[in-house]
Amino acid sequence: MANDVRPESMERITNEQLAKSFIEEQVDILRRQIGDKKVLLALSGGVDSSVVAALLIKAIGRQLVCVHVNHGLLRKGEPEQVIEVFRNQMNANLVYVDAVDRFLDKLQGEADPEKKRKIIGAEFIRVFEEEARKLEDISFLAQGTIYPDIIESHGVKAHHNVGGLPEDMKFELVEPLKLLFKDEVRMVGKTLGLPDNMVFRQPFPGPGLGVRCLGAITRDRLEAVRESDAILREEFEKNGLSGKVWQYFTAIPDMKTVGVRDGKRVDEWFVILRAVNTVDAMSATIEEIPYSLLNHITKRIVNEVPGVCRVVYDLTTKPTGTIEWE
Repeated sequence: MANDVRPESMERITNEQLAKSFIEEQVDILRRQIGDKKVLLALSGGVDSSVVAALLIKAIGRQLVCVHVNHGLLRKGEPEQVIEVFRNQMNANLVYVDAVDRFLDKLQGEADPEKKRKIIGAEFIRVFEEEARKLEDISFLAQGTIYPDIIESHGVKAHHNVGGLPEDMKFELVEPLKLLFKDEVRMVGKTLGLPDNMVFRQPFPGPGLGVRCLGAITRDRLEAVRESDAILREEFEKNGLSGKVWQYFTAIPDMKTVGVRDGKRVDEWFVILRAVNTVDAMSATIEEIPYSLLNHITKRIVNEVPGVCRVVYDLTTKPTGTIEWE
């Protein structure tokens, strides 16, 4: 297979049998490529890195060293799920790094969206490099590169932030999914036995909740974003919308609104709900959520999330609005 062109003869992976054939082929290729050496992987818990991890575990077991960096910007329960699935269920060689304070201290007071992204990306590379240098005899670096990444970014999967490791760390790349589209990656992941809520996870920005805690990030508002997002996801799952809506999330601006709580005036945050459908993310339409469900979600958020007194629903299509708020 070529590095940068998907062969026309390559059959689309549309069912479990084709996925099994792909897995068998890749396991053989990986074992021959890697031999008895070790592989390093930045395991975010997203679809691509999780499927790469599961595939490599099947091929080489604990020769794979997974590094999961918790930067404090993940959704509720995601770090715990990575540990449960990979360390406890799949017996992965998993290094868990609690870098929450480190990231949030670096981000303190920074309101510019692009600067926030750069801080998060650069700090991730530094943390990952530090962990990599603690390990011995690592010869390969695995990445969750998929075919659209090759088309759009010349093979550099920038949102995984591992492309910036220093050149003296002369790792050979391992990219077993590089000729697959996202739907094929999901089929492979499901066939490998990963849980559905990991395999079919909706798109999530590289900087995570850092771009949904709008403006300068504070720990209490970041936690409010995380909790409100968890409520939205739970209710969409209960009401059959999780597989119908392409992307849905909450965001909280760095501003407060007047409200009334327990008969007293309060100044608290407001939560923005966003739910969009799209084919290629170049344009997006708004999902029509039943009013009764919106009302229920609103009541849960204002009653269960500290510091929030108001909820609004973003009805803006793309264009003119982007999918994310910043």
